[in-house]
Amino acid sequence: MSETTSGTTGKLKLGIPKGSLQDATIALFERAGWRIFANGRSYFPSIDDAEIECMLVRAQEMARYVEHGALDAGLTGNDWVLENQTDVEYVTSLTYSKQSRQKVKWVLAVPEDSPFQKPEDLAGKIIATELVEFTKRYFAGKNIPVTVEFSWGATEVKPPTLADAIVEVTETGSSLRANRLRIIETLMESETQLIANKAAYKDDWKRKKIENISLMLNAAIAAQGRVGLMLNARKADLQKVIGVLPALNSPTVSQLSDADWVALNTILDEALVREVIPKLKSAGATGIVEYPLSKVVI
Repeated sequence: MSETTSGTTGKLKLGIPKGSLQDATIALFERAGWRIFANGRSYFPSIDDAEIECMLVRAQEMARYVEHGALDAGLTGNDWVLENQTDVEYVTSLTYSKQSRQKVKWVLAVPEDSPFQKPEDLAGKIIATELVEFTKRYFAGKNIPVTVEFSWGATEVKPPTLADAIVEVTETGSSLRANRLRIIETLMESETQLIANKAAYKDDWKRKKIENISLMLNAAIAAQGRVGLMLNARKADLQKVIGVLPALNSPTVSQLSDADWVALNTILDEALVREVIPKLKSAGATGIVEYPLSKVVI
């Protein structure tokens, strides 16, 4: 086990978000090279890395525990960092969520048949949300007097009986539409962040460990939806073949034993493969092999 700058045995206390992001986070770590084993009853999942100690913590509370040093690092949305106004180190953004690889949005929504068209129309009204402090600051910044009430869940069903409007997180908007709600404003976009305690991040060993985790998580995210292609082409056809490839970067071109031929290696979006391979074949490429990617370090 490694040594920290203080000479003690290295152990990184890492917070894994419990709840809606838990499964997606554990799956991401597995693609990045770490296997996390979460027992349904335990808040301390095991991990196949002796230098990491995991703890399951609600995303809403993660930033506070990281700020106070109970955890060296953790994964949570920047929405909850802003909600709690915590002083933590932002290490990297990780664009993934429980349903997709897109950012989520916190939106101001009202009943479809309500007269409200803009935030100013809600002056004197009740807003229900889990994101209480941020919402209060948002309306205060616009000098709109509202009452912001904490919602314990099922926020979408509260208007118009229990609240006039809600501030709710959404990925696709489907739940809002299903509950006949209309978005009138987006308060913020949010994505998962790897955050660190500022003192821990000054420790050379912990910082290096956190940065390595960041590198591998980002590599796993970058590989999603992409594949590699290997192919051969005559030098005479090279520019025509390269013109077909929508590469992440310029393709790698290597000389083959036959002086008239080269090998190409490239990365592209998986959705494009069905269109690109026939075009490559027509351009003179041969020996085309598609292979999966687990990590892409950019």
